[in-house]
Amino acid sequence: MVVAVAVGICKASQVVELYPTLSPEIVVREARVEDCWDVAETHCSSFFPEYSFPLDFLLRIDRLVIMLAGLSVPNGCRRTCLVAVVGGSVDQTFCFGSEYLRVGVFDGKFSLNRGYVTGILTVDTVADFLPRKGPLRQRRTGIAYISNVAVRESFRRKGIAKRLIAEAEALARTWGCRAIALHCDLNNPGATKLYIDQGFKCIKVPEGANWPQPKTSPDVKFSFMMKLIKNPT
Repeated sequence: MVVAVAVGICKASQVVELYPTLSPEIVVREARVEDCWDVAETHCSSFFPEYSFPLDFLLRIDRLVIMLAGLSVPNGCRRTCLVAVVGGSVDQTFCFGSEYLRVGVFDGKFSLNRGYVTGILTVDTVADFLPRKGPLRQRRTGIAYISNVAVRESFRRKGIAKRLIAEAEALARTWGCRAIALHCDLNNPGATKLYIDQGFKCIKVPEGANWPQPKTSPDVKFSFMMKLIKNPT
């Protein structure tokens, strides 16, 4: 059974780059086992910067446990954690382990030249936060969902979030998805601009409809955004 990262809220609004200048040292790839602590650190420092010791440490441990022993993915669904790494790339790293070994959503290969995680993103086809389909409220298929976008503070405004989103879209295309969606905090116009620049459009919720939203504080309001995925010609 494959274990996976639990889907959280999409708060790229806290970590977007408004004027991206992509660093050539950044490599975007699927997360591996050795990335787990850096992923937890990036997530918690971006979404909960106000926490101090010991709560910040406990929060990171909790996130690490979730990543390594998270909820199972329903049959037929996919979930992957992408990382933007600086200080080493796939071609420059000596790895050992099998490509078929996975812990959670992490590749089982181990690296002797550990890269430094600067940004993270989760993409899945679980459709927990997509409106259900038809009178039987069936799970949506063919739509990938982005969440947990975060970039370390010292690496923001370098095009990393943009790069992660592009890689998530490319991955969703290989999964056969026809569209990709996310929720964005209404109170942060910078995040909205980032996604619009990447081709996402705000989808108006029909009056009276009760579409699912990320589980967060009640005062946070989200806009639902979606982008059609074009197959390469």
